[in-house]
Amino acid sequence: MDKIELPTRLPKDFFLGAAMSGPQTEGAWQATGKLPNLWDRWSNLNITDFYNLVGSYGGNDFARRRDEDIQIFKDLGLDSVRTSIQWSRLMDGNGRLNQAGADYYHELFAAFAKAGIDVFVNLYHFDMPAYLYDRGGWENREVVEAYANYARTAFDEFGKEIRNWFTFNEPIVEPQQRFTNAVWYPFHHDFAEARRVQYGISLAHALATHEFRLAQAVGTVRADAKIGLINCFTPPYTKENPSEADLEAVRVVDGVDNRWWLDLVTKGEFPQDILDDLDRSGIDLGQRPGDEQVIKQGPVDWLGFNYYHPARVQAPSRKVDQYGNPVFAEEYVWPDAVVNKSRGWEIYPKRSIYPKGVYDFAMTMRDNYPDLEWFVSENGIGIQGENANKDEKGQIQDDYRIEFVRDHLKWVAKAIEDGAKCRGYHYWAVIDNWSWSNAFKNRYGFVEVDLDDNYSRHYKKSADWLRRVATTHTIFDA
Repeated sequence: MDKIELPTRLPKDFFLGAAMSGPQTEGAWQATGKLPNLWDRWSNLNITDFYNLVGSYGGNDFARRRDEDIQIFKDLGLDSVRTSIQWSRLMDGNGRLNQAGADYYHELFAAFAKAGIDVFVNLYHFDMPAYLYDRGGWENREVVEAYANYARTAFDEFGKEIRNWFTFNEPIVEPQQRFTNAVWYPFHHDFAEARRVQYGISLAHALATHEFRLAQAVGTVRADAKIGLINCFTPPYTKENPSEADLEAVRVVDGVDNRWWLDLVTKGEFPQDILDDLDRSGIDLGQRPGDEQVIKQGPVDWLGFNYYHPARVQAPSRKVDQYGNPVFAEEYVWPDAVVNKSRGWEIYPKRSIYPKGVYDFAMTMRDNYPDLEWFVSENGIGIQGENANKDEKGQIQDDYRIEFVRDHLKWVAKAIEDGAKCRGYHYWAVIDNWSWSNAFKNRYGFVEVDLDDNYSRHYKKSADWLRRVATTHTIFDA
């Protein structure tokens, strides 16, 4: 297809900011009465699983460098930041408020407000308190209720300070990584368990959304506040000339990973075809009488869309895997894919060749969920070995990051031009941060974190480009 001319201007009211999370930035893992979460436990159990033996303890030193980092966000012209409250810092082991943890977040939100930066708060970023996992995690209704209590406590404590709330970040990832792919602690290869966890998270989301509505109705939460959910939606694609079996693989993957959450947050229900698929596979979600009414409380005010790569799938070559789990699809390697070799993820958009993953999602939202506003809540490129790209002055020359973000922003602008209700964009992560078992292997930031110099911050080449885009809403080529 011929090259498409893409817009280079973003709307005046379009917000531009940064995305980060508590467990990946804060550090201070034993300060302010914080309890161990699953990342702390894994770090203590086997530090060799983490790149260069860097576990969860330090994050990117944000707790100690808070004011410096907020000044960086302000200097770069960013108007908003999304972070998370850590459940394990806000609450004690008896499900009550930990005042020292609450004070930490009050001070944090006040510091952002003083800088004129709007804080978006997410309540869960894969960081369950370890003691609650020991009680059954998301498969235990008591833990689901404990999350609802935690959400209610957060709304009561910070409801006058925060305008934008989110229940979960990427709720599909924890079932996948912990309980299907088994690459995160506790390393379970169990598709059925993954779906029960997915169902428990869905219930927790609906209960938390209900708590938000109640808190807003009585004035605990400010009247202009909104509640949402953030997910990594991966537009699925298959072969150019697909078989019926290939298209069936697309349907199931799209249903489990995308439509499940979209239907939950817009209709208060789940895709019936996926429920039927799971039932035919003998998978018991653990549904109870009354759950349907709980799930009906799931619709939100708006949606966060984390986008890194598409999903490419094809018909499976087997019905079950070596662990006895059902197989509905297998990966399809697109011959024309442009891949970030550091991360193994396909970069899609590919220059200016249509179609684009971020644009396709936007059109799906416009056509199938037309009433729901959304924003790009994460998007970024992680590169290993960036120090090799330093110039003679020691600055990382990351033109590839400028190119990556530029192309995605242009397709976002095109989507808005074509009727998408996309209201903003948050880059992951403006400052390099700790990234799960990969630690600091792949760097995402416009700002370098130098681990050899006490976590000191240094602007990469791309930082100046970001500042120009954020302050002018013009998508510059370089």
